[in-house]
Amino acid sequence: MRVSRRNFRNNCAADAVGPNMTTIGIIGAGHIGSQVARKAVQLGYDVVISNSRGPETLAELVAELGPSTRAATPAEAAAAGDFAVVTVPLKALEDVPVQPLEGKIVIDTNNYYWERDGHFPALDKGEETTSGLLQKHLSTSKVAKGFNHIMAKHITTDGTPAGTPNRRALATASDYPEAAELVTKLYDEFGFDTVNIGPLSESWRVERDRPAYVARQNAAELEENLAKAPRTI
Repeated sequence: MRVSRRNFRNNCAADAVGPNMTTIGIIGAGHIGSQVARKAVQLGYDVVISNSRGPETLAELVAELGPSTRAATPAEAAAAGDFAVVTVPLKALEDVPVQPLEGKIVIDTNNYYWERDGHFPALDKGEETTSGLLQKHLSTSKVAKGFNHIMAKHITTDGTPAGTPNRRALATASDYPEAAELVTKLYDEFGFDTVNIGPLSESWRVERDRPAYVARQNAAELEENLAKAPRTI
């Protein structure tokens, strides 16, 4: 398996993802969604965050995050974001709004927990990936894997400046180069190096119970763990 390691700080790639992508629509306000929101606000992003229970249930989180954050419905968050982070259980995939995300980059944090989501035979057999299923649902969007193999609490604590020795690395995958580049940019801002696995069909390498899953690893170690991942568990 060939993967590419990049420390994202070049103007060409920045232009590819757009310098004005400053608002993040977050669909799912659980552990990962809340932590991504916290770090994004620290970095100067505007955040529109949603959950399945209604904006009023997010009042405490919005008060914590401050005036650059507001609560909304999933459809409103999807429409408001220059790009989106989808962080809902796999069983709720069909509830992710489609039309408001048309043409947008969508970062998918999902993992397959059959104990929670029920069994998906195509995943059990190694015929699909979780992000691939979201891409099929969001056929007019550009899905990229992101933030799925790090414990939520470490999203705001493990980041370090670019060039730090042994900097932690995270993986991404996408069928769209511009989507992978956006994740790479965001990772670097959050304090992580990136390993690009390639297309979504290879994103299983970083899913649950594989060697790279929730391990604290630098880019070289992540590449090694991705290469030795088994297709099915």
